[in-house]
Amino acid sequence: MSLMRLQKFLSQAGVCSRRKGEEYIKAGLVRVNNTVVSELGTKIDPVSDRVEFKGKIVVPENNFVYIALNKPKGYVTSCSQPGEKIVLDLIDIPQRVYPIGRLDKDSTGLLILTNDGNLHNRLLHPSFDHEKEYDVTVSSPITDGALKKIAGGLPMMGTKTRPAEIIRRSPRRFRIVLKEGKNRQIRRMVRKVGNHVTQLKRLRISNIELDRLKKGTWRYLTEKEIKDLTTQWN
Repeated sequence: MSLMRLQKFLSQAGVCSRRKGEEYIKAGLVRVNNTVVSELGTKIDPVSDRVEFKGKIVVPENNFVYIALNKPKGYVTSCSQPGEKIVLDLIDIPQRVYPIGRLDKDSTGLLILTNDGNLHNRLLHPSFDHEKEYDVTVSSPITDGALKKIAGGLPMMGTKTRPAEIIRRSPRRFRIVLKEGKNRQIRRMVRKVGNHVTQLKRLRISNIELDRLKKGTWRYLTEKEIKDLTTQWN
């Protein structure tokens, strides 16, 4: 008999991330063999134990799904937000998937969604160091000095942003490659140098590129993309 931590089971079954699973367990939303389990660290037998989340039986997901979506403006990356259009509305598949990371409501471009809880946790972990590339348009011409400041790192949220790679495309447009993902980071950095973002589009996450994917549409990742993405931690 191989035992597994309950939050890991929920993650591998595609219910949620491990961290979110811990919150659900503490909130009393998970039952094992008809008994509410609220203690973190509880281990189960994934073969013989019956696990329920919010009254529904959790079945381990054998086939993971990996999706690239071109998020349109006006959609939020939350799985549920009353009164808002959410990215899951754009994907009609039987599996339940979750967006990896954020892309704010006014931004567009590449978003990866999956039911692979392990990959979800790894891609969000600060030590992963994966690149994210964006195309940025600002309201007024931005100076070379301002771009140099952004590239070198700026104080934000009690720390300093990591160095970034920047390529100018025009007086008001540039591309930037980040290796971190602070909340609304690019918009806040641009404000710190006295400008304002008018358009923000994510072009790439690690080895996954937006390419010619039309706005509001999605595709499954290729086997090579999945292999490259999931073996970076091996």
